[in-house]
Amino acid sequence: MLAHISNNIWVILIAINYLLVILTAFTVLTKNLNPTKTISYIIVLVFFPFFGLIVYYLFGQEYRKNKIFNRKHVLNQKIIADVSERLKPDKKEVKDLEEDVLDDKIKLVKLLHSSQNAPLTINNDVKIIKNGENKFKLLLADLKKAKHHIHMEYYILRDNKIGMKVIDVLCEKAKEGVKVRLSIDDVGSSISRKNKRKMEESGVEWHSFMPVLFPNFTGKMNYRNHRKIVIIDGQIGYIGGINISDTYVNYDDSDVFWRDTHLRITGEAVKSLQIHFLMTWEFVSNEKIEILVDFFPEDNCKTCVPMQIAASGPDTDWANIMEVLFTAIVTSEKYVYLTTPYFIPNEQIITALQVASKSGVDVRLLIPKDSDSWTAKHATNSYIECLLDADIKVYRYCKGFIHAKTIVIDDVFSTVGTTNMDYRSFNINFEINAIIYNQENSLELKSHFLEDLNESEIIDKERWMNRPKIEKLKESYCRLWAPLL
Repeated sequence: MLAHISNNIWVILIAINYLLVILTAFTVLTKNLNPTKTISYIIVLVFFPFFGLIVYYLFGQEYRKNKIFNRKHVLNQKIIADVSERLKPDKKEVKDLEEDVLDDKIKLVKLLHSSQNAPLTINNDVKIIKNGENKFKLLLADLKKAKHHIHMEYYILRDNKIGMKVIDVLCEKAKEGVKVRLSIDDVGSSISRKNKRKMEESGVEWHSFMPVLFPNFTGKMNYRNHRKIVIIDGQIGYIGGINISDTYVNYDDSDVFWRDTHLRITGEAVKSLQIHFLMTWEFVSNEKIEILVDFFPEDNCKTCVPMQIAASGPDTDWANIMEVLFTAIVTSEKYVYLTTPYFIPNEQIITALQVASKSGVDVRLLIPKDSDSWTAKHATNSYIECLLDADIKVYRYCKGFIHAKTIVIDDVFSTVGTTNMDYRSFNINFEINAIIYNQENSLELKSHFLEDLNESEIIDKERWMNRPKIEKLKESYCRLWAPLL
């Protein structure tokens, strides 16, 4: 029997493969996908044994319909329900904002509220932070002042110089009796056993998000938590693109200048950040957390900065952040200034940018000249030609690496967060952005964008079209791997 199996192992494996192919093809057909996509998957499944099944497993499944974790417990708790209800502005406030500030941007507010139930918070104060060294001065000072709790959720936390400064403060505060909860992504973060033990012995409660056995080999094939948020005493919040690692700080001896953007928020929007943290915490800790009133203290912020916190990931019903960016672009009237380290978008975003530009909107894209990823760089370059064809101005940042993820539109809409303009951020990773409807903050971000252009080069269309064929080949090859980048 064993000898027969051994002699016919490949026949048996091929038979099993095509049995699975038949079942998978039936699943693909019943999903009623785009016909081109359906035919492509079936061709790959039929003509590429084993490899076709792997491709479908990685790219073809709609995980948004199969929630990775259930948010129901946190959202149903009475305190959360009461806070969510209090955060909703009355109809008169929204009407006044629509007339004075929002105008047609009210569509974005309604979109996020409809798809994610993200409340529009009004009383907020926002500080825009340029670069990691400035963020960590503020963050460390705020952490040291914490009285009740510190909640942190980060994609990257490494125990190098700046990471140890943060870890030391967390340990000190935990020893003082402050409740410290830390969620880190298992692939992005790197903390030694010694420092993990130090945190545990100090009373810091920490958990890894979706642990994997071999993080170095699975980093691009898992659903990662790409968020970077902090909530201190329910009163101060941080959100943006800056992780906790020396890479993000411009020291005197840094090899590469790192340009990034983060926000420090006080006011009602911090409560929205808190809710998102608590949902993640229940998942990573695998425990039902007791929702305390102290998580949502009364705030006295009187500054009017309307804002929504948009989150998306495999656990959301809709691609919330992508949808709001798409709508903001297609409803723009004057300009769209977009900064992203990786530009590997879907067709919807490409079309939105092209239509806006062809309609007379000043559309400008700022990307790094030198990327931290060879593959991402060439995949990004593969999209530049179609932008130039639509008269979109494309700039490459030359001073160092630009990691900021910002968009500013028409002096009234802006967003800062963790979302890159790429497939992973739109469909695979857990992301979070602050959506701001305010002229002062928009003008400040616009000023930062224009300053960054002084350190950039504009891409000349004629020269770009005549770039070496080997570069075009690299771009086409790397674009194939866009869903994994």
